[in-house]
Amino acid sequence: MKLISFLGNKGKKYEKTRHNLAWIVSEDVNNLNSAVWNSKFNADFTSLKKNGTIYLLKPMTLMNRSGQSIAAAMNFYKLKPSDLVVVHDDLELPFGTVQLRKGGGTAGHNGLKSIVSQIGASDFIRFRLGISRPPSGWNVSDFVLSRFSPEEEAELDDYAAAAAAVIDRLIDGNSVDECKIKLI
Repeated sequence: MKLISFLGNKGKKYEKTRHNLAWIVSEDVNNLNSAVWNSKFNADFTSLKKNGTIYLLKPMTLMNRSGQSIAAAMNFYKLKPSDLVVVHDDLELPFGTVQLRKGGGTAGHNGLKSIVSQIGASDFIRFRLGISRPPSGWNVSDFVLSRFSPEEEAELDDYAAAAAAVIDRLIDGNSVDECKIKLI
């Protein structure tokens, strides 16, 4: 793993939405590592010197075009898909759960679709952050772009901190096999 990308949407209206959970987690990763972010590859970008150089990337292209930014960074640093970890929201997992998995489909996630299209591969690591399925009657797009429920909001800081701690283990070079973990 050499590049960790956190998917989200720029703009104030998206800040605390389910689709931006990865960006919420990235703030805790940043706090653990005292990273200084700059603009590069149409993204917020930083590098960490831990167990080699690890690049962190938050595409500013909007979710549906995340692959453009990620592909630019991968091409510049000559990285392979197996060097990439993508941190993203996933409605197939319950809120408070993370899953690490190599490869797989896009499950309708437009950020993942963009990445697969731009890098020409799907065998990167997915760090899936559970946001749960929408309640009956909700449109999926409306749900992922909505804020968390009051109950979820009450647990959000703990969830983000626990997920960031797992990511920090990866950054430190610790092996974390494919797994599914209920964090809260």
